[in-house]
Amino acid sequence: MANCKNCSAPIPSDTIVCAYCGTRNDTDLSGIHEFTEVVPDHVRTCPRCDIAMQSIDLKIGGTFLIERCETCMGMFFDSGELEALIKATVTNVHHINHAKLKELYSLKRHDAYGITYIKCPVCDTVMNRINFGQRSGVIIDRCPRHGLWLDGGELRHLLEWVKAGGEIYNQQRETIKDKMEARESATVKRTATIANGGGFDTYGATLRGNDPELFTILGRVVRWLIA
Repeated sequence: MANCKNCSAPIPSDTIVCAYCGTRNDTDLSGIHEFTEVVPDHVRTCPRCDIAMQSIDLKIGGTFLIERCETCMGMFFDSGELEALIKATVTNVHHINHAKLKELYSLKRHDAYGITYIKCPVCDTVMNRINFGQRSGVIIDRCPRHGLWLDGGELRHLLEWVKAGGEIYNQQRETIKDKMEARESATVKRTATIANGGGFDTYGATLRGNDPELFTILGRVVRWLIA
């Protein structure tokens, strides 16, 4: 749990405002590099506050610019930058802390502003709302061409999610999902082949319309379709 930079009181993961003194606390990026202000090539406007954002250079592997709103503490990352930031910040995570993931998910950072659609600070088009990862509790706003937006506090939330093994959990779930989809696709394809006049099972025997295995496969497909 982070502490307020003004009064040092503990700040829960679901907020950036200190309950004791009311100070808004920025995400601590000092562990990456002491950032410096950089004059941007063009002004990018905060999609929440409609004011010009501050451009800062994190200097990860050279120039690493992100935009941050000094009012709401939201941040805009160009494509690939958030992933690079997470990789540079969180290391040596080898197991999943399911209790911590459950706690973080219950906070549901995406409810802070309700369900709203905001515009990309670069091209001014409405961004897509996307779940960052399995049970992260964060819905990011992404522009397919230019990058993504995180509201104030969401970066800290995501870093805690990664530290708790969120990326490992997400990869495991995606692997299971891919295997299930491949298995279901193979079953449907095999059933269609049999229904169209027969095929061959894994042992090379001909499958005909009155074979018991045919009805077993058909039953599984029906259960899958109505599930």
